[in-house]
Amino acid sequence: MHDDTIAAIATAVGESGIAVIRISGPSAIEAAAPYVRAKTGLKDAATHTVQYAKIVDPATGEAVDEALVTVMRAPRSFTAEDVVEISVHGGIVPVRRVLDLLLAGGGIRLAEPGEFTRRAFVNGRIDLAQAEAVMDLIRSKSERAMKVALKQVEGALSRKIGELRQRLIELLAHLEVNIDYPEHDVEELTSAFIRERSGEVLAEIRQLLKSANEGRILREGIMTAIVGRPNVGKSSLLNLLAGTERAIVTDIPGTTRDVIEEYVTVSGIPLRLLDTAGIRETSDVVERIGVERSRSALTDADLLLIVLNRSEPLHEDDRTLLGQAAGRQAVVILNKSDLPAKLDEAEVRKLLPGTAIVPMSVKEGLGMNELGQAIADLFFGGKLEGGEAAYVSNARHAALLKQAEQALVDAIESTDAGVPIDIVQIDVRTAWERLGEITGDTAGESLIDQIFSQFCLGK
Repeated sequence: MHDDTIAAIATAVGESGIAVIRISGPSAIEAAAPYVRAKTGLKDAATHTVQYAKIVDPATGEAVDEALVTVMRAPRSFTAEDVVEISVHGGIVPVRRVLDLLLAGGGIRLAEPGEFTRRAFVNGRIDLAQAEAVMDLIRSKSERAMKVALKQVEGALSRKIGELRQRLIELLAHLEVNIDYPEHDVEELTSAFIRERSGEVLAEIRQLLKSANEGRILREGIMTAIVGRPNVGKSSLLNLLAGTERAIVTDIPGTTRDVIEEYVTVSGIPLRLLDTAGIRETSDVVERIGVERSRSALTDADLLLIVLNRSEPLHEDDRTLLGQAAGRQAVVILNKSDLPAKLDEAEVRKLLPGTAIVPMSVKEGLGMNELGQAIADLFFGGKLEGGEAAYVSNARHAALLKQAEQALVDAIESTDAGVPIDIVQIDVRTAWERLGEITGDTAGESLIDQIFSQFCLGK
């Protein structure tokens, strides 16, 4: 399969200025050459050069499109193979016609999902963690998420994992020498030595795991429900955060009758935002369904943005909602702070002690920075690293780190209990193998197949 030459559309399908068709494989240049009419023949083109060309049907000589054609010779390409990228006019018809023409010749086949990135992995250009970070980079929903993914593409996490595996392999070497030659006490191999070396790696794994929740949030966003009684400004807040008129805003209570979902960023923090129907008792059948969905969203959300009207006294529905939010991650927003205050803030603090309270005027766009800081305080201890450190943002990586952590805990406990060294060695090796699954060094073929099957075509 990896000896084939493959092609796919590498840009999003639809109308655009240009679209890129990527061809990769040992015969990429030779297979594409008959379709490219340029000043310099494709076979003679120097690596990393771009030239204007016409894409033609070799059977008829008919010009199909004008293009810019880029040649990248192995191993200096994304896949570490010969690569030709054809930039044609964007649009479904011209792109499909050029791709169909290339595939009809018989020397090029359509790429499978993720096959370009998989070839980069197989050819040793990137490891498995870097390959997964490519998709995280594409799907990033905020600048900070992008920075985290870019650091991982560049190998920040992979280098850290490599360092930890190197320490464990050195420990394994000492253990094996002691098992094979018990008469030679290599470096006075003792229980304290095993405990020290295992403990060092264990501490660094736990440090990585501390970043896992932050990394997950940056990758997926915080599921956030905007809740409150009708007409306190929930939909207006959604529109402000989204930067567009996403929800209908009127003075009529009960306008929002379903949960509206939107991805937004607040101070660089991605939120999967749910605008809910106003929570109140109602006889309207449709509105009542919306209220029930709002209560469900309130239960499922990671973060509640509880909107109260600061220009009115606290309503009984407000008190009920604040009571339901007890023990949850929440920020109370006192909206309409541009109007005279009539709400008793002390009562709010009594009902939800320790919860951040942010005065805002959604109408005037005031309080956004304070809201962002309150969310950062809740989920990031007030500060985001912004991708400078090695983050763990992938659930698979976090699970494997947890397994490696447990294996090293078992190794230390077994050592303390006087268990024979050959049994302790099994736990240390398990930790080494689990870390290797993150980078792909010890990952099975079925796992690799599963990971790359989730990629999009053309990547």
